[in-house]
Amino acid sequence: MACKKPYDPPAIASTGSYLVVEGVINGGADSTIIKLSRTVDLSRTNVTNPVLHAVVTVENDQNAVFPLTETTGGDYVSAGLNLDNTHKYRLSIKANSEQYYSDFVAVLNSPPIDSVYFTAANNGINIYSNAHDPTNTVKYYRWDYQETWVFHSNYKSGYKSNGDTVIRRNFINDEIYQCWGNDTASTIALGSTANLSRDVITNNPVTFVSSTSEKLGSEYSILVRQYALTGEAYTFWQNLKKNTEQLGGIFDAQPSQINGNIHSVSNPSEPVIGYISVGSTASKRIFIRNQQLPAWVPTNPYPNCQLDSIYLFYSPPGSTVPVNQENEYFNYNKLAKHNLLIPVQAITVIPKIGPEITIGHTGSTPECVDCTLRGTNKQPAFWK
Repeated sequence: MACKKPYDPPAIASTGSYLVVEGVINGGADSTIIKLSRTVDLSRTNVTNPVLHAVVTVENDQNAVFPLTETTGGDYVSAGLNLDNTHKYRLSIKANSEQYYSDFVAVLNSPPIDSVYFTAANNGINIYSNAHDPTNTVKYYRWDYQETWVFHSNYKSGYKSNGDTVIRRNFINDEIYQCWGNDTASTIALGSTANLSRDVITNNPVTFVSSTSEKLGSEYSILVRQYALTGEAYTFWQNLKKNTEQLGGIFDAQPSQINGNIHSVSNPSEPVIGYISVGSTASKRIFIRNQQLPAWVPTNPYPNCQLDSIYLFYSPPGSTVPVNQENEYFNYNKLAKHNLLIPVQAITVIPKIGPEITIGHTGSTPECVDCTLRGTNKQPAFWK
């Protein structure tokens, strides 16, 4: 024990900022989405560095050009290109007066996904996919996925403030109790049939969802996407997986140079991170409802939420002059500036004579009431 000393090396500061290219040139009817960014130092708190105002096009070996349109956050998009499989294609990027090209690549389309399914384990669900290529052409595969799930806020608010007073909430246009969350793959999933006599992928692990995850609390859906890779692309993704997911232990692989197929024209030795493949992708979506699973209890995402009673007429201790607490906590056009709460339910009394009277409302903080702070209340078009 006396020979051990803690070592906390400082983060390496680099003078360079390398181009990162993410995406696939989709050769079919689906959209092509290319994301451009630049690397940042480990010491920086801002981890996003999108490349804006670039000129991005797809070119074929006969000089035909297909432009991509910039949207937001460094994304460049084109509608379905429906490319001719007899030609090769590359990506052209002009950013900050620098010109980059990917290598010309042949179109390699993914075979369909045969099935996506799940099995329940003691601590969650494992999601798998099956596929096969009857032509025995595709030997290398990559998968990613998009998750979507229903979740709820801790309290269901039946009321809202219009700034001046509390009114009933219109649930059709102002629903903040039920929302949909989204997430994407954070790991690299690869598979190969190069050593098999038949091009068949079975029981391919896609992802695992913990039994305590909020994703499984109501209804969950996953869209699995499958990409066909060349041998060179497979090697690139293998190296990237080792460098990003399999480092840190004494028996793990050593870091290695990640060589993609994108190059700078003016400086061919400049590192560019990314590998451009061309071809249509395959996808399949499944839905999993909570009733299909064991009686698991998700971790409560709202452990500190509580309801407060807010009154229209309240006399503070030591004072005989009543104040309108709702102006202080609900009505943002009046006094509710810093302690803003969202009303949840009415507080009523029934007098001996006359109708029920509202004397205030319960309320809680926005993060406990408004699910749109963590997701969207717009139901996805694909949702069943």
